[in-house]
Amino acid sequence: MIILAATPIGNLGDASRRLIEALEAATVIAAEDTRTTIRLLSALGIQNRPRLVALHDHNEKERAGELVERARTEDVLVLSDAGMPTVSDPGYGLVAAAAAGGVVVTVIPGPSAVLTALAVSGLPTDRFAFEGFPPRKSGERRSAFTALANEARTLVFFEAPSRLAATLHDMAATFGADRRAAICRELTKLHEEVIRGPLSDLAEWAETGARGEIVVVIAGATPRDVDLPDAVVQVQQLVSDGMRLKDASTEVAALTGHPSRELYQAALAARTSPKPPAPEHPAFPS
Repeated sequence: MIILAATPIGNLGDASRRLIEALEAATVIAAEDTRTTIRLLSALGIQNRPRLVALHDHNEKERAGELVERARTEDVLVLSDAGMPTVSDPGYGLVAAAAAGGVVVTVIPGPSAVLTALAVSGLPTDRFAFEGFPPRKSGERRSAFTALANEARTLVFFEAPSRLAATLHDMAATFGADRRAAICRELTKLHEEVIRGPLSDLAEWAETGARGEIVVVIAGATPRDVDLPDAVVQVQQLVSDGMRLKDASTEVAALTGHPSRELYQAALAARTSPKPPAPEHPAFPS
């Protein structure tokens, strides 16, 4: 069978008894990075030296068939570098191939950066969506965030420290500067830190630099009670301040819940509609 096993995301004390027993008994481990797995075995004091097979984004499609066939006769333990395999990590293709091939897949649950950040964020946890890493380029990021601007569920993202400030600025521009959020850094590690506040404040904080593993949690949208004509006025005000119509429509959409396309079209119509003629003044007697 295929065994997906969650590994510590920082603190080695989070390694479960089941994980340790599985590592001690494993004959084959498919690992995201075999060097990381060797360090984990050493850190946990495990003497077993199973066969290690690299399973990462670049070779999963080719390796999946081989591992599924091997799993018909022996257990294959699957590990990512940290947390649960398949969650923003390799493993999905392997599980899909195993399911299609009738091979049993089971899980040894454990640490998850997504759930840990969600739990400590102070934001609603009843409904959430995990979005992984945002696009690297600002334009693509803003497009992705715009599509999520009216999402009512709490949103969870991973991000690299080097892109954190730029990403938070893009989030503030699309979700709204006052949208509540939390930056969860180095979870379960010695320098664990959670910074909560509106996106504008978090973006300013990130300008000073951030290190370590980062998870960003964003509150879901709560559309404000703003009529469409009033929302269009807000768009016009932003445009008069120098913002492009498209960007202004996107920002007001995130704040009011009105679709950005509807705001754009309404503001454009208001801009191009003919103005009523000025009233004529009566002639003054000479």
